[in-house]
Amino acid sequence: MAETIDALLSKLEAEGKEDIIDIIEDTKKGRLEEIELVESIGLLYDLDDNRILLQWLQEQGVQLNYVTDEEEEEEK
Repeated sequence: MAETIDALLSKLEAEGKEDIIDIIEDTKKGRLEEIELVESIGLLYDLDDNRILLQWLQEQGVQLNYVTDEEEEEEK
């Protein structure tokens, strides 16, 4: 999986996705324990890349907390 996440990281760098790169770097440094996301949206538009990233985050011990679209709207 390390090679896969490194390939994904290179792709994200080329696309200028600094926010996702920060998440990966924080995770590598042990600074990210949990992340809240809407399951129907995920973190990346590309479904394969999103699956790879979420699986890697879980393997690193990051707790994925899913909220519904309605909960996300209520917070706004």
